[in-house]
Amino acid sequence: MRIVAVAGGTGKLGRAIVDGINGAGEFGLVVLARQQNDEKAKEIGARIVAVDYSNPDAIALVLEQHAIEIVVSALSSESPPEHELNLIKGADKSPVTRRYIPSIWGIRYTEEIASYFSPAQVKLNLLKSMEATSLEWTAVLNGYFLDFYGAPKVATYMPPLVLAIDLFNDVAAIPGSGQVLAVFTHTFDVGKFVAALLTKEKWEKESFIIRDRLTLNDFVRIAEEVKGTKFRVEHDSVEKLKTGVITELPSHPVFYPFFPKEMLQGTFAAMGIALESGAFDLKPRRTLNDEYPAIKPKTVRDLVSEAFST
Repeated sequence: MRIVAVAGGTGKLGRAIVDGINGAGEFGLVVLARQQNDEKAKEIGARIVAVDYSNPDAIALVLEQHAIEIVVSALSSESPPEHELNLIKGADKSPVTRRYIPSIWGIRYTEEIASYFSPAQVKLNLLKSMEATSLEWTAVLNGYFLDFYGAPKVATYMPPLVLAIDLFNDVAAIPGSGQVLAVFTHTFDVGKFVAALLTKEKWEKESFIIRDRLTLNDFVRIAEEVKGTKFRVEHDSVEKLKTGVITELPSHPVFYPFFPKEMLQGTFAAMGIALESGAFDLKPRRTLNDEYPAIKPKTVRDLVSEAFST
């Protein structure tokens, strides 16, 4: 059985990908982490192998020792950028590793987006690094993670840190007009599609997952219909967003001790600008949904209904 390694597979998106691969049963699975943790390995159903992300040669040796053919990176944006750059170098050096999925997960980042959202530059640097390797690779583009909005009432490994719409408090602070289409995908569905993608004979440089494409205004309308309540809705102008300020949602303050208010607001303001510019309205020629129709992803209505229908 061929072996896949998921970097960052102990939590959040990485854990959802681990679940998807385990559920498909097509590959052996290893999780790469900075430390071994036997208890966590038992919990997630995969071996955890310690790697030194500061040393590409050491990474290459680990990949070779464990016969890892494919690396899927779900390293978070909180990790130092050098960690994944070194992981890419290590995978390229490994004689047994031939495929790689970098930690892009979201949208097609551009230099324009990077001009106001620094994590986008990190993503662009990852893609440049991939281009310089001999690896076969693909970036998975899935829009915005839907399960943020349903946590913790909907099963997910993601925290309930929401952009624009607070379903639990019936409040929305919409960036811009709210009339621009955006793609939303649950991380569990991302995991299922990644498991299918691993079996694909040839990869394109971009792999798209698209089930629900709708505007934020439509998202609010669906939530109001399902919950039977009227939301208090405000709109933040693009001019306001450019100052790094958003209208605070009731669910935000609980995150400030570890995600300071100014940083959170700046991050969501930048994402709001990207949303209003159409960056989350993915328009590919073909999607993984087309290729693997047996996978039925959740829609926004599915998520809201699961969380709030009685």
